Amino acid sequence: MTQSEASAIYRRYLSALMLHGQAGARTVDLGATDLYALNILELSGPMTPGELGARAGLTTGPTTRLVDRLEAAGYVRRVPVPGDRRKITVELVGTPAGLDRALAPARRHIGEIIAGYGPEQRELLFDYFRRAADAYVEATEELRTD
Repeated sequence: MTQSEASAIYRRYLSALMLHGQAGARTVDLGATDLYALNILELSGPMTPGELGARAGLTTGPTTRLVDRLEAAGYVRRVPVPGDRRKITVELVGTPAGLDRALAPARRHIGEIIAGYGPEQRELLFDYFRRAADAYVEATEELRTD
């Protein structure tokens, strides 16, 4: 396989992930960024709006609107930080009804693919996922500091 072919396959994969994320969000009446923010909170736990905005790639104004939308929909709540009346954290309190149903087909299809690999191959795949996630976070930070 040439470098060009490998690049095209990888770009197609990334595009498919993004399209699925957008479609899944629409299925539960959310924007892709809203669903992404809920995922961030589920994976990392409560955080300040500033931290959530930074991880979601948003500035202050859009972050406030994001938290307002998610709070109005009943997915998050603002919690005062003890000892600092000016500071709050945002914590997850629910996930969209139907989200598991919306994501089930992709989980099933990907599960079937992964099940076709042997244990060592699965270890390699998940090692890649872990390392690639870290690499993308690092690359994002590099873009933000340029």
